[in-house]
Amino acid sequence: MLKEQHFTIKGDHGKPILIDVSFKKTHQPKPIVIFCHGYKGFKDWGPWNLVAQEFAENEFFFIKFNFSHHGTTPENPMEFVDLDTFSKDNFSKQLDDLQKVMDWILTTKRFVSEADVQHLNLIGHSRGGAIALIKAAESNHIKKISTWAGVSGLARAFPKGDKLDQWKKEKIRYVENMRTHQMMPHHIQFYEDYIKNEERFDLKRVSRQIRIPYLIVQAQDDPVVKTEDAKKLHKMNSKSELFLIPSGGHTFGGKHPWENENLPDSLKKATEKTIDFFKIRFNSRL
Repeated sequence: MLKEQHFTIKGDHGKPILIDVSFKKTHQPKPIVIFCHGYKGFKDWGPWNLVAQEFAENEFFFIKFNFSHHGTTPENPMEFVDLDTFSKDNFSKQLDDLQKVMDWILTTKRFVSEADVQHLNLIGHSRGGAIALIKAAESNHIKKISTWAGVSGLARAFPKGDKLDQWKKEKIRYVENMRTHQMMPHHIQFYEDYIKNEERFDLKRVSRQIRIPYLIVQAQDDPVVKTEDAKKLHKMNSKSELFLIPSGGHTFGGKHPWENENLPDSLKKATEKTIDFFKIRFNSRL
């Protein structure tokens, strides 16, 4: 029987973290997969729930969560209704959120017969891939990682030149959400947090530190994160595996809302490849 359960845990920065888990109730511990959504995404975006079901059907304990400062709320988990909180988001908070989710599943007694805490894996989409990579370099709990359309650097999140100067002067800048047409605010603290932690957020340094199996999944027609990003990530870590999909764009054919009962073809390929990659057991870090 496929089970889905929802939880809210307390974050470190005054906002809650929404979590859902998907698994088959077998009373046998299953490898854990934690999924990190990307910029202007959320855990229930598009076909992500179908991805969760696919992993659960293949004997994984799958966890998705909303970053605490990403503008959604417990009452509206799929709408950006709290743009003030969104404006205060940064990469440090997202890393703290991921750590809280990891701590929760590693210590809760609720799933001791279903979740194998000795086999914790990460997936990150787009900027969520960078968050997953950094955490994988910092934590000994993570056994494998896969980035889906993952960025090769976080500096791309910020403007340069006159636009950066204007942001510093005005303290706030806006980026349009092309799906909702909302103007999404970013306080200058987002940039200041990056500068303060630039070494920690250096994906070139991070990638070279990764000593666990690492799968890079990329659609070759992605207009947002180019194939060159995937190739750079692959070059940064010589032990990584690069899996290119001919088409599908930045979300592998997915869109929001997703009303089809099946995964789009490219996302199904990404999911099946990652499932196969995670199924191979490694008893120690490479």
